[in-house]
Amino acid sequence: MAIREKIPDGLTRRAQYFVRIHGYRIPDPGVEQHRAQWLEHGIPAAEIDRAVAYQEIWGGIALPPSPHYDGGPSSLSADVPEGAKAEGWWFGAGPQRTALPYSFMIGPEGEFGIHSGTWVSLHGSIAGWVESMALADHARRCARTITTVTGEAVEALQLDGLEPVLEVAGRADTWWRGADSLVAVYRGEAECMLAPQCRTATIYSGLDEWGLKGLGA
Repeated sequence: MAIREKIPDGLTRRAQYFVRIHGYRIPDPGVEQHRAQWLEHGIPAAEIDRAVAYQEIWGGIALPPSPHYDGGPSSLSADVPEGAKAEGWWFGAGPQRTALPYSFMIGPEGEFGIHSGTWVSLHGSIAGWVESMALADHARRCARTITTVTGEAVEALQLDGLEPVLEVAGRADTWWRGADSLVAVYRGEAECMLAPQCRTATIYSGLDEWGLKGLGA
């Protein structure tokens, strides 16, 4: 069903619009029902609480495919926590749309990232991931030209003088705002799979003041 109410708090107006117009919520049974079983398997109650809290806010939200990571999670949904006290705990953030060599997970500090033996935090929060998707959708619609570069060409980009887009809470993936352009830099797959050729950046050019931000964001 379409999302008309209960848009998660803390999103910019641009991201709220993106979730409301392009997202929908599917039935999701939640994870509270698994608490007793997970406790029996040694999962700390605090980690189960984190998964439950995530599920209560984001569970069942399905968004359009992201431009990378083969579209991102098909929907947002918590899964069984895994980890250990020494290294921290993760839990699944939502199922993959396609077969991928990594999983989408929420990290020990609430980060959103990908895990395949190696953990890579893409954004400092799930909200940051949603903000990045909303910004990509907005930039694609507003830009006069869109240019993509990969591999070593990503490191050659001149980002000095551009301001970071803070709402995306960038970690491995970052967004930058210039005088008339937005630049999205994606390093997550490259770091997770030790594959530098997977570095990608997209430059959205020819943006006016509204195009650079949108909806008062």
